[in-house]
Formats: sequence, structure tokens, C-alpha cells
Amino acid sequence: MGEQRPARKIVIQNVRIFDGIGDGLRPGRVVTEGSKIKEVAAEGRLPAPDVEDGPAVVIDGRGMTLIPGLSDAHVHLMLIGAAQEELMLGGTGLSYLLGAVEAEAMLMRGFTTVRDMGGDTADLKRLIDAGVLPGPRIYPSQAGLSQTSGHGDFSMVYDVPTALGGFPSRAEQLGVMRVADGRTRVLAGVREQLKKGASQIKMMAGGGVTSLYDPLDVLQYTPDELRAGVEAAAGWGTYVSVHVYTGAGIRRAVEAGVQVIEHAQLAEEDDIRFMADHGVWLSTQPFIEDDHHYANPVSAEKHRRVCAGVRSTFAWALEHGVPVAFGTDLLLAPSLGARQSEMLTRLADLAGGPAAALKIATSGNAELLRRSGPRDPYQNPTPADLAAHGNRPHLARLGVVAEGAWADLLLVDGDPTRDLAILGDPGTNLKVIIKDGRVHKNTLPA
Repeated sequence: MGEQRPARKIVIQNVRIFDGIGDGLRPGRVVTEGSKIKEVAAEGRLPAPDVEDGPAVVIDGRGMTLIPGLSDAHVHLMLIGAAQEELMLGGTGLSYLLGAVEAEAMLMRGFTTVRDMGGDTADLKRLIDAGVLPGPRIYPSQAGLSQTSGHGDFSMVYDVPTALGGFPSRAEQLGVMRVADGRTRVLAGVREQLKKGASQIKMMAGGGVTSLYDPLDVLQYTPDELRAGVEAAAGWGTYVSVHVYTGAGIRRAVEAGVQVIEHAQLAEEDDIRFMADHGVWLSTQPFIEDDHHYANPVSAEKHRRVCAGVRSTFAWALEHGVPVAFGTDLLLAPSLGARQSEMLTRLADLAGGPAAALKIATSGNAELLRRSGPRDPYQNPTPADLAAHGNRPHLARLGVVAEGAWADLLLVDGDPTRDLAILGDPGTNLKVIIKDGRVHKNTLPA
């Protein structure tokens, strides 16, 4: 079940194909060559290929369902594998080693692409892309930017703020957060993350659950500070995404030019409509209270309030045409990493059925990832881009089963377009996992 060397060609035959765009399945076969899908054909079976220039793998899907690799638009690879106390007290290598472990675990759940929203993942990404370590494609945000006393300020209350001459907190030392006050420091903080390889920028525009000093209702970063972040990101052709729950914070961020809102579970319907009017994305999570547990009663109450707003947030977004991305935002709970798959299954009830949910977690999330523009590390183009620029090696689509797309594919025992719960047990129901043309798992009989 470990990673195998890439085959020159893989033929997956006798399968029903969900292409990530339509609602139904169609019988067919898929041929990959190198890291891309070479052919998607209607014919169900074909003889073993005669390949002279490299090894070939033929997989008989036995009528199972072939789908694109899944994506998660909000992960924290460097934070999910350890409790907060371990990260505070452990060596600097702990988060990196656990991040590598979690990256492989996510891949084995079928998540072939993730957007990391706070963590020093650039080097992990390089090793995964080079084939040294198994894991998903990573869209790094690097450190999230926070004001002093904001959602990313994990210093002690008695510590002197860095803006007043104090030392960086442990979260800053680990590259998870960057506390930056004022236009000048925000510009420097954004540019620092881009220098380190960020494909998009994360800023904190409102209170948080895990942070100690900021109630959920507070507004964080002034309009000018937010505009500074947007301007610095735009100079590199990419965008700013903000952590915020409330309508007031959403409106301030959108007016400053922010393109993606993370969370928004405390927004009102008018705030969601405001996002739709401005073409802003919603990247949100189907939380329930059992996803996180907090010893601090203040954080526990914050979490309860956020969970209570999940259903209305999804409903208003779908009603008003706000583009929705799926993410999980699991962190600081090493025993709950596998809940990523369960959270995906909840999406069926919130997004209009299992097929609609599966489209969000494949081609839908890919649309959000595309907003990184020239900073997109996998050059995930639209069909129009491909028509204009031709089939270049660095251009391939994510989240679809289509000719010329990246060869990220899952063979599922069952039909997740009718029952998304199948994907809640990836160990049993994901029979084959292919990412970038490499077979990472194949439990089918020879």
C-alpha cells in the first residue's frame, strides 16, 4: 500500500466515471501517461497496452466508481498532529515531522490536494512534489497574519508585543503565525510569506475560538491594514483570504478587496448576500460540536456558537449564489485527523445531495485554488486557458477526470454520487489511490 514508482502508463478499465462536473456516472476507461490523464474513453475494457518506452499498469475496476482526487480547502498540516502543549514545549522539528505523517494520512483518505491555511509547509510541499515523501498537493499560505491581541497572537498576556520591541511568540517561531501591526508591518509580513512560497495569503479579520484574547465579535485589522495586505498580494498576482465569523468583519474585509472569506458561521443573510454581490468566495466547514473539545469554557462557548451557525450559512450561500469551497480546519487534536473524511460526508446534507457535495470537493474547490493565478503551484487552468495556451507540461486541471488533467484519481467501491457516506471509510472503500500518475494504494486482487 506504500508509494510505488510512477508507471509510464496506467490503464483503468471497466469503471463508472464521475468526472467532477456532471451529476451522474458513465461507463468507460481512463488512461494516464506520466502525471496526466491521456485518454477518457467510453469503451469499458481494452487489452493490456503494448508499451515499449516504460512499464504499464492495468487496473480492472470491476464496475467500481472512478472519481477525481478530493481536495480540502482549509487544513493545518503542521497543527493537526499535536496538541497545543506539545507544540509549545517540543522542539522545532516536531511540527514538521508530524506534518509529514499527516500529509501521508490525508493522501490515504483520498485528499490529493489541500490548501494549508496556517503553517510552514513550503519545504514539505517541495519534498512531496519531488516524490521524496507521499502526500497531497499543497497550496501553502505559510504564516497567517494577525494584529496584536488578534486570532493569531499566541503570546502570553505579560509578553511585550513585537511592535513594541518584544520577542516573537512560539507560534511565530514555528512559522504558523506572524503578528504584524500597521501598514508597514503588514506589507512586510505578506511579502515574507510570498518570499517563502505562499500561493495565497491568510489574514485574521475577526475573533477566534482557540485564541485567548479576542471575543468572536471583535473587528481585527483596520481597513487600511487589510488593504495593505490585499495590495501586497495583488502585486504578486494572488489574493487574501481572511478568518472571520461575523457580518461586520466580512463587510470590512470585502470592502478592502478580500476575495475569500473563511468560516462566516455568525453572519446574517444580508452579509452573505453582500458577498454574492461582490463575487467573494466562502470557504467554510461543516462543524459539529464534537469536532473540537476545549478545556477553557470561553473557547467551548465560542465553538458552540460557531457550530450553531453552520446550517444557515450554507443555506444562504447556496440560495444567493455565493461560490462555496469545502474545508475541515481540524487542528490541535491528533486523535481526530481521520474526522476529515467524516466531515466530507456531512456536506451531502448541507450542499444539496451527495453529487453536489462531491462536485464541491473536487472541481468546485479547484475553482477556488485557481484564484492564486500565477502563484498557483500546479498551474490549474480553465478550459479556456488550455485552448489559448495549448498543452504545456505545467498546465493541467485539478478536480476533474478529463483528458489533459492531472492524474489524481480514486477508485471507490460503491457510488458516492448516491451515498457520500462511502467516503467516510476510506480505508475500506478506497481501493486505488493515484496521485500525479503514481499508484499510492491498490488493494485490488492481482
